[in-house]
Amino acid sequence: MADRVYPSSKQATNGTAPATNPSFPATKAQLYGASRSLYRPQPDHHRRSSCCSCCIWTTIAILALVLLAAIAGAIVYVIYRPHRPTFTVSSLKVSTLNVTSASKLITNINLDVQAKNPNKKLVYSYDPITISITTDDIDIGDGSFGSLVQGTKNTTLLKAAVSSSNRVLDDTSAGKLKTALKSKNGLPLKIELDTKVKAKMGALKTPKLRIRVACEGIQVTVPKGGTSTTASTSNAKCKVDLKLKIWKWSL
Repeated sequence: MADRVYPSSKQATNGTAPATNPSFPATKAQLYGASRSLYRPQPDHHRRSSCCSCCIWTTIAILALVLLAAIAGAIVYVIYRPHRPTFTVSSLKVSTLNVTSASKLITNINLDVQAKNPNKKLVYSYDPITISITTDDIDIGDGSFGSLVQGTKNTTLLKAAVSSSNRVLDDTSAGKLKTALKSKNGLPLKIELDTKVKAKMGALKTPKLRIRVACEGIQVTVPKGGTSTTASTSNAKCKVDLKLKIWKWSL
């Protein structure tokens, strides 16, 4: 049986062979690129989780320290019951208080202050105490008390001489003070004591802390004829500004 020959679907035109595109072998990049998937970096969940854990544990540690400090402070307060010291102006005598024509201030004052430690188990240790006496915001005298250690349930009388050291006032202050000295009602005085204090309770000690005592309600008349005058201190009140931070107590 004879084979059948089928003609091509594309016939030659004008007797020429049909044109075909030449084929080239695939390059290495094409071969590997066809089978390789696109690289996409994965999120680093492990590192992020580690950072979160670190923050959580740090926060827990800080809260634990704060809680322990609060518990220690409460225990110290319950055992020792610490109280602030108290101060009272016992006496203030003015022998000289004058402003010269050259605006020079001459002041001589004798001051007695009573310091009381009301604590049964706490001892106060004071640095030297500076004294400043003012009237209407004008400094009329300065002095100091010496350093002292005040035991438990102790009351100590502090004595000091306060003077102006021939200070020269400015014209405004000199004019205000001269007018006030002529008043029959006398001068209102304010006393400020500044120092550093350290407290001790058994084996516990504090660092030195700043303390300021402000005493107001004191009235004095100007001395005349070389006779000293005694200030009225019946209405005097002293406010103690003392900050004791329990977490700063050290063994």
